[in-house]
Order: sequence, then C-alpha cells, then structure tokens
Amino acid sequence: MTEERGPRRPLVERLGLGGIALVLGGLFAVVAVAAFAGGEPFLGVMGAVGCLMTLWVGALSVFRG
Repeated sequence: MTEERGPRRPLVERLGLGGIALVLGGLFAVVAVAAFAGGEPFLGVMGAVGCLMTLWVGALSVFRG
C-alpha cells in the first residue's frame, strides 16, 4: 500500500524541526538524569523514553521531511 504525499518540506524547515527536537530531547535527558539521581526511577525512565521518542521523531522530520 503506497500513500501519496505532498511536496517535501524545505531544508531550513526540516533543520529547524530537528534543532527543536534536539533541545527538547536534551531537556528530557536532564529530567531523566535528575530523577535517577534523586531516587525516582519511574520518572527517570519516563524522561529517558521521552528523550528517545523526541529524538526519533526529530530525526524522521529531518531525513524523511
């Protein structure tokens, strides 16, 4: 099954989205590290998962645009 897409996003827009994803992924990583250091493993895992998901979607935005 193929899905029809519109035109690709401009390069500057894809790079901007990737940059935003890097910043937000970094913030999630800081939350994860702080939570693990503070003895909150559940919050740490949730922060780490949020970091990975944000970086994954950011990479998809840049490379598949």
